[in-house]
Amino acid sequence: MDANLPAPIAAYVDANARLDAEAMLAAFSPNAVVRDDGGRHEGREEIKAWIQGATIDNRAVFSPDAWSEQDGCVVVNGLTTGEFSGSPIRFTVRFKLDDGAIAALEIA
Repeated sequence: MDANLPAPIAAYVDANARLDAEAMLAAFSPNAVVRDDGGRHEGREEIKAWIQGATIDNRAVFSPDAWSEQDGCVVVNGLTTGEFSGSPIRFTVRFKLDDGAIAALEIA
C-alpha cells in the first residue's frame, strides 16, 4: 500500500517496517515536529529519541491501509503491531510535507 503514498511518507513507512531508526529519521526535515501521546518532539535529536523509544524499543510497525489528503495534510490510517500492551492498535497519522520531507507528524 505504501507505494502509493507520497515519497517521504513511503520512505518513513518502509524504514519503519525494517525498524531502521536512521532511515526513519532521514524522512524528516531538520525542524520537524512530532506530536504523539500528549508529547511534542521538535528537531532531529528529539525526533530520534522519540523514534527509539516509541518505535524501535517496542518493535512497533505501522501498516497503512488507507490515506487521503485533508486540509493540506496527508492523513494515513493503519494498524500498528509490536511488543507493547494492547497491540495491535489502529492509528490515524497526519503528515504535513514540506520541500520533499516530513515537516510534521501527528498520531491520533
